[in-house]
Amino acid sequence: MTGTRGNSVATARRRQAATGAVVHAWRVLLSRGPSQAQFWFIALALGIASGLGAVAFRAAISGAQALFYGTDDIRTLHSFARTLPWYVIFIIPVLGGLVVGLILSRMTPDGRVRSVADVIEGAALHKGRLEQRAGYASTLASLVTLSTGGSTGREGPVVHLAGQISAWVSRRINADGITGRDLLGCSVAAAVSASFNAPIAGAIFAMEVVLRHFAVHAFAPIVIASVAGTVVARLWFGDVTEFELTEQTALAFYVELPAFLMLGLVCGVVSVVLMKAVFFTTRLGDRYTSRTKLAQTVRPMLSGAVLGAIAIWFPHIIGVGYETTSAALTGRIPLFEAIAMAAIKVVAVAVTMGGRMGGGMFSPSLMVGALTGLAFGAIATEVFPEVSGAATLYALAGMGAVAAAVLGAPISTTLIVFELTGDWQAGIAVMVSVSLAVAVSTRLVDHSFFLTQLAQRGVRLAAGSDYLLDLQSVGVVMRSMDSPRAAPEAACRALMEEGVTLSPSHKLTDAMEIFDEAGHAFVPVVAQSKESGPPELLGAIFHLDAVRAHNRAIAERIREEHT
Repeated sequence: MTGTRGNSVATARRRQAATGAVVHAWRVLLSRGPSQAQFWFIALALGIASGLGAVAFRAAISGAQALFYGTDDIRTLHSFARTLPWYVIFIIPVLGGLVVGLILSRMTPDGRVRSVADVIEGAALHKGRLEQRAGYASTLASLVTLSTGGSTGREGPVVHLAGQISAWVSRRINADGITGRDLLGCSVAAAVSASFNAPIAGAIFAMEVVLRHFAVHAFAPIVIASVAGTVVARLWFGDVTEFELTEQTALAFYVELPAFLMLGLVCGVVSVVLMKAVFFTTRLGDRYTSRTKLAQTVRPMLSGAVLGAIAIWFPHIIGVGYETTSAALTGRIPLFEAIAMAAIKVVAVAVTMGGRMGGGMFSPSLMVGALTGLAFGAIATEVFPEVSGAATLYALAGMGAVAAAVLGAPISTTLIVFELTGDWQAGIAVMVSVSLAVAVSTRLVDHSFFLTQLAQRGVRLAAGSDYLLDLQSVGVVMRSMDSPRAAPEAACRALMEEGVTLSPSHKLTDAMEIFDEAGHAFVPVVAQSKESGPPELLGAIFHLDAVRAHNRAIAERIREEHT
């Protein structure tokens, strides 16, 4: 009896000790951040969670498409839609747009769908954190859009969903900027890998597009997460490529390479047309909504009506478009039909994105690129048949070229094309076309679709290190009036009378603009009075202090990117 009681006491003590160790480890994790070994385990867990999220999102799209269109196979969706009554094809996107409008109007402050651009902004400016409520609403809205005929892709919502998962973890462990960004990279890599069965491209995409650096310290955990996401997807879907090529796509002769250079130029122009079309319809929708005071719920519904009308005659615009992309890669689309389908797809993507219906740009750019490449290849092989390979090789190269130019990601997009098709022998053609397409597009937009989106919101990440000025506020850098090195009060009052002031909430970007324009050594920092009286003088921000803060931010980011 005594022995039994003693064993129970010992067991209780062991449990208490184990619980204490866990609590201590958690406190250390919160206060000091994860160690390298802990971080790798967190990366593995994030990879599994993000992979499951990508698989669940894809499965949800298939299930909802089966409910609305009667088939869950995205590879035959367009063909099946041709058999449906015209009014069914029309009404489904309208209803989908209405639901999207209701979701966004109630769960976001501005009715805007969050996507990859917001993930990039979160990595650069917010320590890997993203908006939670608006982010989940955007994922749900994109799911509805892709299930009801929206002409976009699934990678944007999947990337943002993965970012939500990593942001949740970062908040729980109180991660610093470097750790938060690395966790975000892990989640994104796993989501892309799981979504496209492309582990190599997923890891590179996270570093090239989201983190925008290739730091060694981030490489190992990102690879771990990417592999974990791929394993999750392969356990669910099997080890298969998204597209199957029916014929060999090797170059006929090296003299054919100039044709792929020309294809790259054409694809660069096409990618810019695609991006500019989206930006145009977005601005047009914003102006129309502002002038007519249109409710946020109506805008996506009107876009759905336009999409439904187009889909009655051209059902290939419905959803991610893998059936049409596969047909282009296997040469089953005639020349003029390929040109027409590419043009109509551009219109459909612009209507969907401009109508704030949600979705990503990668899958549409794959489809437009494959159609463009096939049309170019049909002409090239007809004009020079004795030195030309298959027209489908041009479709493969065009697919990669347009996608790389839109995403601003030549390395990861090239790898994704290889992994999606399983064809590594056409690498020279794809790389040549991709490089020229990216060179053309970056001359006409801010490096990519996503960075141009951010630039239009005032976040200029493409402008070198200047964006680091947005990381600190004036209130943090200013010298208060009771500081030993405070600015002369009389001089501050004189500038206040001239209207040259800043508030503590302003960013250093605003301060530097005033310094550059007016040439002052300092600018007063004021707080508006609650009454109608004059503003209260809090202190001043000096030009020298702003420059030092910027230099410190640059040095910190350089250390992160080179360790």
